[in-house]
Amino acid sequence: MLKSGEMAVARNDDTSTLGDLGWRIVGLLNLYRLLIPPVLLGIHAITMPQPTVGAQYPRLFFTVCGAYLLAAIVLVLAQRLRRIPGRVLLLAHALVDSVAIGLLLYSSGGVASGMGILLVVPVGSVALLAEGRQTLLIAAIAVVAVLAQQVLGQISGSASSADYPTAGVLGMVIFLVALASWPLTARLQESEALIKRREVDLADLAELSQYIVQHLRESLLVIDHEDRIRLINESAARILGDRSAYPGALVGEASPRLLYLLSTWRQSGARPKDTGATLIASDGASEILPHFAPLGNQDPPPVIVFLEDTTEVAGKLQQLKLAALGRLSASIAHEIRNPVGAMSHAAQLLAESSDLDDGDRRLVEIVRTNAARVSEIIDNVQSMSRREPMRAEQFVLGPWLQEFRTEFCATLPCPTERVQVHEETTDLEVRCDRSQLRQIVWNLADNALKHNGDSPGPIELRAGRLASAQRPYLEVADRGNGIPESLVERIFEPFVTSAPRGTGLGLFLARELAQANGATLIYEPRPGGGSLFRLVFSDPLRWRA
Repeated sequence: MLKSGEMAVARNDDTSTLGDLGWRIVGLLNLYRLLIPPVLLGIHAITMPQPTVGAQYPRLFFTVCGAYLLAAIVLVLAQRLRRIPGRVLLLAHALVDSVAIGLLLYSSGGVASGMGILLVVPVGSVALLAEGRQTLLIAAIAVVAVLAQQVLGQISGSASSADYPTAGVLGMVIFLVALASWPLTARLQESEALIKRREVDLADLAELSQYIVQHLRESLLVIDHEDRIRLINESAARILGDRSAYPGALVGEASPRLLYLLSTWRQSGARPKDTGATLIASDGASEILPHFAPLGNQDPPPVIVFLEDTTEVAGKLQQLKLAALGRLSASIAHEIRNPVGAMSHAAQLLAESSDLDDGDRRLVEIVRTNAARVSEIIDNVQSMSRREPMRAEQFVLGPWLQEFRTEFCATLPCPTERVQVHEETTDLEVRCDRSQLRQIVWNLADNALKHNGDSPGPIELRAGRLASAQRPYLEVADRGNGIPESLVERIFEPFVTSAPRGTGLGLFLARELAQANGATLIYEPRPGGGSLFRLVFSDPLRWRA
């Protein structure tokens, strides 16, 4: 709490400075003061050889006009500094105006010239800003200046005693203007105090809103009709890239994919919904689902975009799918495997018969192939439902890729030169389960081999670090037919496949194993044709956590 002396000092500090409204009034008064000398000099020149003003003492008139203009300039500079206490500045204004206009009256023959009315505006303006008895002091200074020039005029013979009543009336008018401004002063001060409180409240609310937006767990940004970012919080900036996503930046420069999805959403009718399509975060390690909603009634309207990281949601959804698949495999695997095994064994025995013609042998081969396919589906489902705990270890990826390439080409009918390994660095380390990594890459490479069609292009295994996040990655790329656009958003779902004889479980299992190792598996259409699957490993900064 403040002591009484400190409270008095604080109160004096508050009344020693002018508010924004006060400084605006002072600025208008300075403009008025700057106009008086050139206007009077112009009137004097126009009305020559018998000037209306400054006729009694022309030299004094010119001198006072010049000094008054110089004083006005000095007061303008003092206003810009805003370091002079308010009471001192108001008193200086009152003294300058009263002395200058009093001398101008004297040089023009006294109050009979009618120039005394020039004091009304300065006195009224300064009185609006003064407090209490200072208002009367300012009026008294102006009245004393008028009476003093009248006395000097009578002594010098330039004015007569008949002008005293006029001078008295002018003094009364000045006092009445000062007194009339007294209640207005109180109202102006109350209004200004209220405005200041409202400004503080609005500033606090704006700061609070900004704090809430910046610290929301949800990632959001606002995009205007020119596709510029107007507002973005820290979470969204990290997703799109801190260097390119900031207020005022073009969305297309921060994320061309987001601009494309925004344009698609606008063309669909600009309703509060999402397009269902995703984009890749700037770190290349997560998929983001944008949700769009219009703001206002403009055409096109500003848009608020919520960026949802699908990793956590997808993880929970996949767990539910695994649980359902586990229950399914446990209940029907035994019932299906036995009859399928019997059919396969019977087909094998039948194939050994010498009485079969080529047509019968073809039918037997179809039975055996589809029985093997059913067994493979059962094995994959049970493998997912019984997923073993991860045994993570840290190792150099380059030698592991060479060993995988040798094993893969030896196991499948694949020439060694068909699989190529490219490394950005020979000491790239990753942390994951070796056996599960083998299963992931095997599924991806096997799919690339099966779906490469007649393309002679190689299957490429490329390893390196992401430029933005420095997280290690492994890519499996091919020049095959690629994945149909209609399936791009669903390829990691179980039983979704574009191959007529595929099970649709390989990519699902690969992503499941990747998530278990803290990694992210992402698909991108390869420029120039083909597919590219990128496995982004866990962040090296968290390996020791």
